[in-house]
Amino acid sequence: MNPPDENKRVKGATVRRVVGSFRPYWRSGILVGFAVILTSMTGLINPLIVRKIIDKAIPDHDLHLLGILAGSMVVVTISGGIIETCETYFTTLIGQRVMFDLRSKLYAHLSRMALRFFTETRAGEILSRVTSDISGVQEAVTSTAAEILHNLVVAGSTLCLMFALDWKLTLICVGMMPLFIYPSRVAGQVRRRLSKEAQARTADLSSILEETLSVSGALLVKTFGRQEREIGRFQDASTKLLKLEIRRAMLAQFFWLTIQTFWAVSPALIYLFGGRAVASGHMTLGSVVAFVTLQNRLFFPLGRLFGVQVQIQGTLGLFERIFEYLDLTVEIDDKPSAPPIAVQKGEVQYDNVSFSYGVTPESAHALQNISFSAKPGTLTALVGPSGAGKTTLTYLLQRLYDVQAGAIRIDGQDIRDVQLASLAGVIGVVTQETFLFHTTIRENLRYGRPDATEEELFVAARAAQIHDRIMQLPEGYDTVVGERGYKLSGGERQRLAIARVLLKAAPIVILDEATSSLDTVSERLIQEALDPLTVGRTTLAIAHRLSTILKADQILVVDHGEIKEHGSHAELYARRGIYTKLFDEQFAHEESAQEAVVATETDLIKAASDRH
Repeated sequence: MNPPDENKRVKGATVRRVVGSFRPYWRSGILVGFAVILTSMTGLINPLIVRKIIDKAIPDHDLHLLGILAGSMVVVTISGGIIETCETYFTTLIGQRVMFDLRSKLYAHLSRMALRFFTETRAGEILSRVTSDISGVQEAVTSTAAEILHNLVVAGSTLCLMFALDWKLTLICVGMMPLFIYPSRVAGQVRRRLSKEAQARTADLSSILEETLSVSGALLVKTFGRQEREIGRFQDASTKLLKLEIRRAMLAQFFWLTIQTFWAVSPALIYLFGGRAVASGHMTLGSVVAFVTLQNRLFFPLGRLFGVQVQIQGTLGLFERIFEYLDLTVEIDDKPSAPPIAVQKGEVQYDNVSFSYGVTPESAHALQNISFSAKPGTLTALVGPSGAGKTTLTYLLQRLYDVQAGAIRIDGQDIRDVQLASLAGVIGVVTQETFLFHTTIRENLRYGRPDATEEELFVAARAAQIHDRIMQLPEGYDTVVGERGYKLSGGERQRLAIARVLLKAAPIVILDEATSSLDTVSERLIQEALDPLTVGRTTLAIAHRLSTILKADQILVVDHGEIKEHGSHAELYARRGIYTKLFDEQFAHEESAQEAVVATETDLIKAASDRH
């Protein structure tokens, strides 16, 4: 737990940052200030009119004066309402603009975070910060600042008028205020802590929802029959949130009970002491009624101020969670004045590259001293056991992570010295698990190149062996593919991904097990789709099925983060090393599987003959 001085410093820094977010809208803030002053001034007029009615118009039976005063009360009330409406408009406008800025900054900052952040943080936690936390502070940002100013001006002007009417009664009112200042401070501190804890529990719920109600998560839960377990886990998290919300509600009720007690006792004292002053001739009855009216006008803004104080304490906890994400260091970013990458050929060179997923010097290396070149128009295959570092090699080329030693160059340019967006523009990626957005096929294909024409779209789809299948769908290219593309088969999603990269026309292509886990027909179609994709491009292909890379220009055998062997298929197989072992084991397995299929078919034929 942070010491008190540290808590004050953190809280003060948070307040300064919140106030700073309003600075761009100071001109609108000035208009709000004028509106607040006018509203508070109009609110002081009616108590004085009431005193005039009681002390002058009614005792003197002056009906003309009574009519004028009553009409004036209506005019003052309507005028105040109009001014307050304008005030509300400008405060809402400022608040919503501040929320827009904050929401946009948070999303933009998170989108720039390195892949490491997303692999180490639950998706539900990220969603909670961007949605629940932002929503939690929205009301406070929209209305709190103006409400504080409004209530301060009303309370100050009302207090001055009360002193002018009777300073002794005013001191009685002021003397009672400390009785609920202390409870308000305690309630604010507790609410701040409960608000942060409640948002953390909400993040837990969001994580469970995101994990179990997504297509992949729901499929896993159903296939393993774990619905009851997940329902129980959700209910446990909901119960924790329920208890926290009950505590917050009871805290708010305790606070308002204190205020209501204060509002009941204080007018009673005013009537007691004011009545004695009227009886002794030191004060008029109209002044006592006006004073009680002003007292109620004072208590309301004071109550709101104390209520806002409690709300601010809770809201600061949410702001701290938001600023915590905004303060995260962007691990991979453009250097100042970094130029866009200039690709003429597309030659890729790894120069003594080392990398570790850990953040400490003692962390084990995922890659160590990797050096090779991939020439333009060639296919470089990466093979090896799972966890050897093949995918990590491609991640480094895309700068999803940065090398920790050595360098990766494209046409002689260190990829750390060029703009990230331009680097992404020259690399096309087809992964084993294809991600499609919940939109039309056309929009998914155009994701990497929004300005592509219809003809270019069709050419790419035909080259990827998917155009005819698209045209068989009821809505063709306007077919919505569903969440993550689950309305399509795995092979169809993969061919769409290939068409998307073809349309992008990137000079460098990465194929990360693009044909893995597919049936024979789908694999054949995808292999046919890959042929035009790799022509004239620098291609890096990760492959577990070695049959798919027999024609590769060079094969790199990666094991334990190092390149153990390097050469063509014929060269590597002749060495009788790691590659030969992998190849023989894989093809022996495939032949055994084929023999098992043939044996099963023979048994079925024999069984059918026996039955006859």
